[in-house]
Amino acid sequence: MSRKKPRRANLPPVQENINKLEKVISDGNSYGAQQMYKSISTRYVSAQRCAEALDLLHSGACLQLMHGEVTCGSELAVMFVDALVKGKIPCDPEIVDRIRKIYKLFPQIPVPSNFAVEDDVQELTEALGAAKTRLQSCYSFLKAAIKWSAEFGADKNGDPQLHTMLAEYIYSESPEMDMAKVSYHFVRGNNLKKFATTLVNFMSKCYPGEDDIAIAQAILMYLSMGNLQDASSLMEELKKQVQAQELEFPVSDLIQFINLLLLTLEKETLPLFNALRVKYKPSIDREPAFNELVCDIAEKFYGVQRRNPFQDMFGDMLKMM
Repeated sequence: MSRKKPRRANLPPVQENINKLEKVISDGNSYGAQQMYKSISTRYVSAQRCAEALDLLHSGACLQLMHGEVTCGSELAVMFVDALVKGKIPCDPEIVDRIRKIYKLFPQIPVPSNFAVEDDVQELTEALGAAKTRLQSCYSFLKAAIKWSAEFGADKNGDPQLHTMLAEYIYSESPEMDMAKVSYHFVRGNNLKKFATTLVNFMSKCYPGEDDIAIAQAILMYLSMGNLQDASSLMEELKKQVQAQELEFPVSDLIQFINLLLLTLEKETLPLFNALRVKYKPSIDREPAFNELVCDIAEKFYGVQRRNPFQDMFGDMLKMM
């Protein structure tokens, strides 16, 4: 006795649901619409009508964000990416543009940096809380999108455009600036000039001693990936923009180390590289992550394997015995 094939759910064309839910949101019932988006999109996915599920979720994410519903909008945005994964949709320019459209609708609101009277404390606290919510919402969405693009795209690190979007949003919206995270995504992005502009902007408002660390961090991150060309180009672009704005480029032992390191890597001389590590050790030690990055650079450019601390420990024990 042959089994009957399961019938696909009898669902209307997706545009009917899109129109219906647009009205629900326009009437001010964002929460009710949210539950409907989630349930209806699940039915389209179950019916193997992935393209329609994507249209519904994309429309919903955009509409919720346009109405200032960041939490609802980001939840549907993440569901949009989940549908891409479930449908095994390849990363292509059209899908990246749809992701960009959602990204552009996330609010960008300047966070107040100071307040004058005691009454403003409550307002500032609320503004910082809202900024953290916006940042976390957009971060979750774009991180999911980057992971999808790495799995279903050509770049194992994820689509460079998505990395650039995330770097820009972290820098513009984070109430607690984390330049390491900003640089991490910029070096995997595709807009070196924007990266340089962001660093120059940071230099103009950071605390003394943070500017050269931010520059060194960016260069070392590029080099740790074996990308000498972009590391050198970023340094040139930074100096160019600083000069154009009549600013002062940081002068420190750390910056001197970075400049000499770039020259050394071009000549591929391991002894000179090792000499630089020894001479500028105090500068490298200013930031805990720098030693790890320098070890990555040694491995990428010279094939120097990392020393295993357990092997060193056992070696010392054997010597003692």
